[in-house]
Amino acid sequence: MPIKIPDTLPAFETLVQEGVRVMTETVAVRQDIRPLQIGLLNLMPNKIKTELQMARLVGASPLQVELSLVRIGGHKAKNTSEEHLLSFYETWEEVKHRKYDGFIITGAPVETLPYESVTYWDEMQQILDWTTTNVHSTMNVCWGAMAAIYHFHGVPKHELKEKAFGVYRHRNLCPASVFLTGFSDDFQVPVSRWTEVRREDIAKVPELKILMESEEMGVCLVEEAQGRRLYMFNHVEYDSTSLAEEYFRDVNAGVPIKLPHNYFPHDDTTLTPQNRWRSHAHLLFGNWINEIYQSTPYQLEKIGSV
Repeated sequence: MPIKIPDTLPAFETLVQEGVRVMTETVAVRQDIRPLQIGLLNLMPNKIKTELQMARLVGASPLQVELSLVRIGGHKAKNTSEEHLLSFYETWEEVKHRKYDGFIITGAPVETLPYESVTYWDEMQQILDWTTTNVHSTMNVCWGAMAAIYHFHGVPKHELKEKAFGVYRHRNLCPASVFLTGFSDDFQVPVSRWTEVRREDIAKVPELKILMESEEMGVCLVEEAQGRRLYMFNHVEYDSTSLAEEYFRDVNAGVPIKLPHNYFPHDDTTLTPQNRWRSHAHLLFGNWINEIYQSTPYQLEKIGSV
């Protein structure tokens, strides 16, 4: 089954060209089926790029998925046009009456700020609390994961001396996990962050289980079974060129930045990077979608009460 997104969303044509099956709203209304309802709270500056990255992974599922785009109401986006936001997004206040089978919360460029100093932190806390009653399963990514694990369990983030930046080897710590079905024992994941959560802090919370970890970069993926939450601290959703774009952006702005680790072939920035994480990104999101399908109530209104 294809993913259902608005017909005129910029990601639509790109997904079609990549071979992802996309369903128009016109066709969707003719099908007598309940699609999985997935919400995307997009906190990233380049919202259009993030929409494409997440829709690509969610849309690879054989199940029919309807993706809804959500934004913080009290925050004005600087890098996405108001026309795009008004055309394709709803604020959380506008959707908080709804129930979702799955909900994705992205990263945000505020990770070095204390949580309480983030201008939309109050609304973010309300959204996180709302997911406990209105969402069956949540995928929190990068800063979204750090914010969620801090909010629910008090796990702190720690600022790094230099940016964790590049493609790093990770280990599969729990091959029997439904979220890691099909995963190799050893695999690559893109990393791009100025902060980290530490194993010793997570170990203090019995409800949390580490699923992926890197010897160099630390904890990558944590599961909280009781709350049906995943905390992904790195960027499996990244495109092949995402780290290059970040690197050249900082270089051009005069921001000190090291070459991303294990990314450019022979560390030559004129060569095109190879994507070595795409298959595992699809596996993770496919496993997450499948677990939602297997466990979510058929009647949406029962989410949060079953």
